[in-house]
Amino acid sequence: MWMFTQSGFFSIVAHRDDPDILIVKARVKGDIETYWPQAKVSETPEADYLYRAYMAKDVVADKVGKIVANVNYDSYKGHITDKRRGSWYLAVWNAMAHMQCSLRHAN
Repeated sequence: MWMFTQSGFFSIVAHRDDPDILIVKARVKGDIETYWPQAKVSETPEADYLYRAYMAKDVVADKVGKIVANVNYDSYKGHITDKRRGSWYLAVWNAMAHMQCSLRHAN
């Protein structure tokens, strides 16, 4: 799962060998710690995501639930905390808008 928040971007995937563990991956230093300050984050320069943390599924799920419960804005793009991310987030928005259009007309 990809997750874009006001203060971070994550890829959250299952651990291959332990169904109770999720791997939270990030491309920007500090993104994981913003939401999971207790996480032990490793730098993985050989991997696609530079930062990752292995955490209990319930810990990740609890925080994701709290993030969703605290949504208090009616327009996401205007509430991105780190304004340096704006152009990249907009590029993702545009890519997904193109996908929507293409798949809508493909049916």
